[in-house]
Amino acid sequence: MTFANDIEILKRQEETLRFDAFSEEDAWTLGSLMRKRAVEKGLPLVIDIRIAGRALFYTALPGTAPDNPDWVRRKINVVMRYHVSSYRKGRELAASGSVLDEDRGVLPVDMAPHGGCFPIHLKGTGIVGTVTVSGIPQREDHGFVVACLCEYLGVDPTGIALPPGE
Repeated sequence: MTFANDIEILKRQEETLRFDAFSEEDAWTLGSLMRKRAVEKGLPLVIDIRIAGRALFYTALPGTAPDNPDWVRRKINVVMRYHVSSYRKGRELAASGSVLDEDRGVLPVDMAPHGGCFPIHLKGTGIVGTVTVSGIPQREDHGFVVACLCEYLGVDPTGIALPPGE
C-alpha cells in the first residue's frame, strides 16, 4: 500500500459519496444508522453531523473520552478549510513530508488531519457540512464513516473501500 494508492481511492470516495440534498431529517436518519452500526460493533465513537457549522446530530457512545469531541472539532476544521476528507488531507501531507503548522497559516491545536471526517458534498453546490467520528484508529474512523455513507446512499463499497492498513 502506498500513499498514492490511498489518495486515489480517497478521491474516488469523495467523488462518489455525494448527496442530491441534505436536510435535518437526513442528518438524523444517517446519524441514527451510524449510531446503530457503532453499537452493534461495540465501537466507542463520538458521531457528529453538521451543516454550515450547525450541529444536526451528535452522540457519544460508551467508551469515549472527553478528548474525542475536540478531535471531532479539529477534523471538521480540516475538511471545511481544504474541502477534502480529513484522512485524505493527512495522507497527502504524509506523502509530501509536510505538516499543518503556522507556516501554512494554521495552528496545529485547531487542525487534525486524521481520519474520521468526511465532507457532505451537495451535487451542484459543493461542500456544505461534515460527517465525523472519533474514537478508534484513524483509518478505521474513516472506514466506518465511508461504510455508513455507502449504506445510506445505496452505493456498493467494493470499488471504493480502502484496504486494511496503517
